[in-house]
Amino acid sequence: MSECLMTAAAAAEAAARVMARCDALAEISETPGELTRVYLSPELLRANAMVGKWMTAAGMKVWQDSVGNICGRYEGQQVGAKALLLGSHLDTVRNAGRYDGMLGVLTAIETVQYLHDRGERLPLAIEIIGFCDEEGTRFGITLLGSRGLTGTWPESWVDHPDANGITVAQAMKNCGLNADRIWQSARDVEDFVAYLELHIEQGPCLEQEQLALGVVTAINGAHRLNCRFVGEAGHAGTVPMSHRKDALAAAAEWMVYIERRTPQVGPQLVATVGTLQCQPGAVNVIPGDVALSLDVRGPEDGPLSALLADLLAEGEAIAQRRGISFSAEEFYCIAATACDAELQAALTRAVVQVQGRSVSLPSGAGHDAIAVAERWPSAMLFVRCDRGISHNPAESVTTEDVAQAVQAYVQVVNEVAGGA
Repeated sequence: MSECLMTAAAAAEAAARVMARCDALAEISETPGELTRVYLSPELLRANAMVGKWMTAAGMKVWQDSVGNICGRYEGQQVGAKALLLGSHLDTVRNAGRYDGMLGVLTAIETVQYLHDRGERLPLAIEIIGFCDEEGTRFGITLLGSRGLTGTWPESWVDHPDANGITVAQAMKNCGLNADRIWQSARDVEDFVAYLELHIEQGPCLEQEQLALGVVTAINGAHRLNCRFVGEAGHAGTVPMSHRKDALAAAAEWMVYIERRTPQVGPQLVATVGTLQCQPGAVNVIPGDVALSLDVRGPEDGPLSALLADLLAEGEAIAQRRGISFSAEEFYCIAATACDAELQAALTRAVVQVQGRSVSLPSGAGHDAIAVAERWPSAMLFVRCDRGISHNPAESVTTEDVAQAVQAYVQVVNEVAGGA
C-alpha cells in the first residue's frame, strides 16, 4: 500500500473544498436567511442531489435508498468486496449551523476523492451515506435514516404525523418514495466491516485542550424524567417560615444537590434541570406544586444508573424532611453506545500522526452511530468547533482544523480498508 498520510498541501485543498461545499449546502433551506432542512422536504432532496453529484465526481456509484438516504460506493480491488462505511447526516434542526452532520459527509467524500485522484483501490470498498434524518426535527422521531440502513424502523413510524398532520407515509409518497418499500434500505450485516463517523464536537473540550481532533469513546446514554414536588400553597404574608410546605424551596434544594453531586459521582456525567413550572404562580402565594424535568447523561450505563438512583433518593429525602411529596416518571431512556476499541485505536494512531497527540472523550449528543453500532463496529472522530457552539448559526470550524481532519480520515481509512 502506498504512503497513507496526505500532504499538507493536498489536505488544505481538500479542506477548502469542504468549506465551500458546506456553504453551498447551507443555501438549501426552507427558511430564507436561516438553515432549516428537514426529512422528506424538497430541500433535503435537493441537498441529496448536490451531494450525489460530488460523490459521482469522486468516482462513486450513487443512489438514493428507499428511506431517502443518499448513498455512494467506491469499489474495492475486487468488485463486490465488503465495505468500510463512512457517513453522517444532511438534515438539520431549525435555524441550524452549517457543519453539524454535513462536515462528516463532505470529509468522507474528500477521502474517496483522494484515492480516486491517485487511481487507488483498496481491498475493501468504501461506501458513504448522507443520512436523511438524524435530528428528528420534522416528525419528532430520530435516526430515521440510520434505522432504515439497519432495518430497525418500528412499524408505527410510518403513521407518525408532523406539525401539519402529514404522516411519514404521506410525506414519502409526496416525494416519490413508498412506505411499503422501507425494508429495501436495510443492508445485510455482511455488507460492511465497520462504520466511521466524523462530526463536530458540539462541546468545548477540544478547544480547551488546544487540539483540532479527538477520538470518541462512547455516545452518552440518557434518562429523561418528569418530576414533581407537591407541598401546600399558602399566603406569603401569613404563613410562618417554620410552617411552610414550599414546593419551590424543595425543588431549589434538589437542584443545588444535583449540580453538586453529579461531578462527584463521575467527571463525565452530566445532569440538567431544563424546565420548571410553579403553581399557582403568584407573587404573594407560597408555591404548592412544582413540576420540573431532569435529564441525566453519561458514557457508561452503570455509573449513569447509579447517579440517577442517587438523585431520586435525595429528591425523596428532601420531600420527607419538608413534609411534602416527590414523584418522578421516566419518559425517555437510551443506553450508552460504546465505540469499538480497535477502531478507537486506529483513529488515535491517525490523530497522533496528524497532530502529535490525541485525546479521548465521550459524546454528549446523539449521532447516527447509535443505530449503526447495533449492527457494525463503529467509532467517531471529533473536530473542534468554536466555543463548542452547535445547533446555532454561530456554529464554526476552521479550514486548518478541517485539513487535519481530512488527513486523519485518509490515514484511518487506509489502515482499516487497506489492511495496514
